[in-house]
Amino acid sequence: MKKIILILSVYVAFISCKNNNLVDESKRGLIVEHAMVVSAREEASKIGSDILQKGGNAFDAMAATQLALAVAYPYAGNIGGGGFMVYRKANGEIGSLDYREKAPLAATKDMYLDAAGNVIPDKSTLGAMAVGVPGSVAGVFAVHEKFGSLPIEDIIKPVIDLAKKGILVTKKQEERIKKYQPLFPKANKDSIVFDKVWKENDTIKYPALAETLTRIMKHGSDEFYKGETAKRLVKFIQDNGGIITEEDLEKYEVKWRTPVTFEYDDLKIISMSPPSSGGICLAQIMEMIEPYDLDEFGHNSVKAIQVIVEAERRAYADRSYYLGDPDFVTIPGETLISNEYLEDRMASFSFEKATLSAEISHGNVQVVESNETTHYSIVDQFGNSVSVTTTLNGAYGSKLYCSDLGFFLNNEMDDFSSKPGVPNMFGLIGAEANSIAPEKRMLSSMTPTIVEKSGELLMSVGTPGGSTIITAVLQTILNVHEYNMTMQQAVNAPRFHHQWLPDVVFFEPNSFSKNIIEKLENLGYSTNEERSPVIGKVDGILILENGKLEGGADRRGDDTAIGF
Repeated sequence: MKKIILILSVYVAFISCKNNNLVDESKRGLIVEHAMVVSAREEASKIGSDILQKGGNAFDAMAATQLALAVAYPYAGNIGGGGFMVYRKANGEIGSLDYREKAPLAATKDMYLDAAGNVIPDKSTLGAMAVGVPGSVAGVFAVHEKFGSLPIEDIIKPVIDLAKKGILVTKKQEERIKKYQPLFPKANKDSIVFDKVWKENDTIKYPALAETLTRIMKHGSDEFYKGETAKRLVKFIQDNGGIITEEDLEKYEVKWRTPVTFEYDDLKIISMSPPSSGGICLAQIMEMIEPYDLDEFGHNSVKAIQVIVEAERRAYADRSYYLGDPDFVTIPGETLISNEYLEDRMASFSFEKATLSAEISHGNVQVVESNETTHYSIVDQFGNSVSVTTTLNGAYGSKLYCSDLGFFLNNEMDDFSSKPGVPNMFGLIGAEANSIAPEKRMLSSMTPTIVEKSGELLMSVGTPGGSTIITAVLQTILNVHEYNMTMQQAVNAPRFHHQWLPDVVFFEPNSFSKNIIEKLENLGYSTNEERSPVIGKVDGILILENGKLEGGADRRGDDTAIGF
């Protein structure tokens, strides 16, 4: 009997060593009893939280928060863009919504190339030709129609009031507007509200957006896609040289999709399926690193960074070759996340030296995707949760602002491969999966994610950051699970990133010791701390053991958790 007890106690000690560091309770973010919204701006989080306090559910709050971000955070929040939502209902039912933008009917594979076959600078990023058919309004109404509980007026009215009252400019917003101001005149014929000099604590009001939202509140989604707003929007885009038509808007539809799900230790990860590369890429990386003792290696240690970087290198090589809009291309999703395939992918990894990306087959183009997206996480008092990432693609999208309607338009067309079919260093033709075609959705890295533990909700998490989104979400989950961090610590922790090409490990500046960087360089890794794209602004909610919620709002932005 003693022998059995001894064996059991050794086993328990072994199991618990996964989390051998105690959580530092003093480092927790906002803790609330019932419900929470975490988003890029306090005003949007408050509107979402108020909806929950009125008795609305997570889906009502999603609709309100999405629209509120269009007012409070026009840098990425939008009605002129699109996004993805992953949800988990209180009964454990899961699903996802794709309200990603689509290519217009008049789009062609080589629309951004000149006569010599070269990419025309700025054509896919600046102005009306860069705009994809927006999906955000359709997304809001699809979610509300399927799962909402409050009248749509209760959801949109507070957003209209916010647009009329205006938004207080923060220091970070002042800096963002100033940074991108030189581009606004390049995209717009007339001056726009953002051409003015805006300082911290100034108030920006959006009366035109308030009117647009009022019409949408009265007439529903059809107002944006078939009504007066649709006609005015199409006229504006075409007057500015774009190709979107009334038929494009009328034909737009959202897609309910099956999320990507996989196991990691005792966690079940639920993430976005294509045309987002997020879920498959995250699954590949996490399954490749699962056999390694990351907790024993230590957080951001040389060995932990090596394992994660090498898994990222292989997953991103696959991403650029295989992934695209599943309605247009066949994606070998199950194979890509199967154990056999991933064991084979990691077989060439050694702790002795870096694998060169030149030695890793598949993929053919550098992943180029803008960093300026936004994410929000919601858990309601009923136990429902949503994780939503939404974007205009670049900062302020195409920089084209429809003053008549009060919002920026996306430059999502740049997320297609402008010039697919160029052979890589192995002569492989890649990126065809993400070539431009009418009504096709462009590939994305957005990774809205929900995590379960032992069948119960554990976390809702996501981030902006372009191609770094996947790795930022990955590290946040690992920080909680492997290193026993609080949600706020996990979000605040320094991050690194590798994406196959360029063959460089990016480190958040001034966040990693010189010793770690030198050791990695000695092992053959190229590093870059100066121009790190790994900022990301992770917003997450963690369900604590006592059932309370902890918010993690990223210190890198004006992000705020609000709940009750």
